[in-house]
Amino acid sequence: MNYWPLIGVAALALGFVLRLNPALVVVAAGFITGLAAKISPLEVLEVLGKAYTEKRFLLLFLLTLPVIGLLERHGLKEHAQRWVARLRGATMARLLIAYLLMRQLASAVGLTSLGGHPQTVRPLLAPMAEGAAQANHGDLDEDTRQRIRAMAAGTDNVGLFFGEDIFIAFGAVLLIQSFFTEHGLTLDPLHIALWGIPTAICAFVIHCIRVLRFERAMVRRLAQQRAAETAALADQARDA
Repeated sequence: MNYWPLIGVAALALGFVLRLNPALVVVAAGFITGLAAKISPLEVLEVLGKAYTEKRFLLLFLLTLPVIGLLERHGLKEHAQRWVARLRGATMARLLIAYLLMRQLASAVGLTSLGGHPQTVRPLLAPMAEGAAQANHGDLDEDTRQRIRAMAAGTDNVGLFFGEDIFIAFGAVLLIQSFFTEHGLTLDPLHIALWGIPTAICAFVIHCIRVLRFERAMVRRLAQQRAAETAALADQARDA
């Protein structure tokens, strides 16, 4: 067996580690793999072109990126932070829990594109969570902001992953059905999807607890930092 074509995988990983242009990295890795497999450059171009024309519908999501970029350029994050800061009773935990519920319910009926990291978490959810935390607990340091963004992204992941398992047309549900069919067991997709509901409920409860614990730990950490800063200022004042 010829293992040399696998060098393209190493080239792909190296390009991403060096943070080179993703498109150039992928194309270069394709040529490296093709040459290692003794395929001519023209044949590699043919394969790339055929794959592009057959799967070009997958690039439709790229249309949303310029729109999100323009919105961010004109202050979408700042507006989201100011808006959530004006809401009474809005906390970071309540906001994330509400989004988790919405994300799971939408995914359960197949509306998986209503959320997501590029179109919802980065421009809206994370800034709103930061704004709620800042409105309730004062200024945030960079480490705390990064932690909040990570929790917002994780909330989206949990909502999508455990919500879409309830949708009967989801690929995983159909895969489970085909697996059991091959082994002589006939199961209805609806029956399989219904058994995803208890898992989704457990995931919702567990992640809600994680979010609440995260907020409590954040409050304690901020209080300790401010106490340390106050003590340092007091020491400086005494020394002066």
